[in-house]
Amino acid sequence: MTRIYDCSVDEEYATGMRLARSAIGRGALVVIPTDTVYGVAADAFNAEAVQKLLDAKGRDRQSPPPVLIPGIPTLDALAQDIPEPVRALVAAFWPGGLTVVLTAQPSLVWDLGETRGTVALRMPRNQVALDLLSETGPLAVSSANISGQPSAIDAAGAEDMLGGSVSVYLDGGVAGLDYDAIGDRPGDTSSTIVDATGFATNGGKIAIVRNGVISRAEIEAVIGDALAPEIDR
Repeated sequence: MTRIYDCSVDEEYATGMRLARSAIGRGALVVIPTDTVYGVAADAFNAEAVQKLLDAKGRDRQSPPPVLIPGIPTLDALAQDIPEPVRALVAAFWPGGLTVVLTAQPSLVWDLGETRGTVALRMPRNQVALDLLSETGPLAVSSANISGQPSAIDAAGAEDMLGGSVSVYLDGGVAGLDYDAIGDRPGDTSSTIVDATGFATNGGKIAIVRNGVISRAEIEAVIGDALAPEIDR
């Protein structure tokens, strides 16, 4: 039976973290808290593990998961041609609720799905997540829910949806409490996603592709007219 480990209790935290590291190492799935929502995590460099993640959520390879990283220096290890406005956004909002889509380093040996040579990266602002990432390295992490259902904001909600498909659940309390739910979906505290993959060919613009907890006004305050005009939805 899958167990939820309460990370506010030192003994459970130590045990849960040890088992989570072991699970990631053998290609299993782990649910972790982040600062936005709970995520289901897999070794980003294990294609079978990433496929388990997609299968658990009921998603296909056309919806590759983002990758969470333990620190800003990892950005250059996983992405290339990083525009200066992206570096400014990362400096302003990492760790935190901003995901950036960039061109992946061509030397990376991984299979996240149909990425078309891109990768979505985020450094979360949650100590449990950062502690695990510091041990495992980059993790493929998608919201801990069945596709089409609301993102889980606590470990129990994630377990209700994902059940035994996940080996370890780390409970870090309710996620998203430090943010206003100002995204595309009512009550959702998912990260804001910006896409910089067209920067070199679209006149130096970065586009918001999902509205989330970092507002358009906050992003515009950092990068000014490098932010692409809002698209009518």
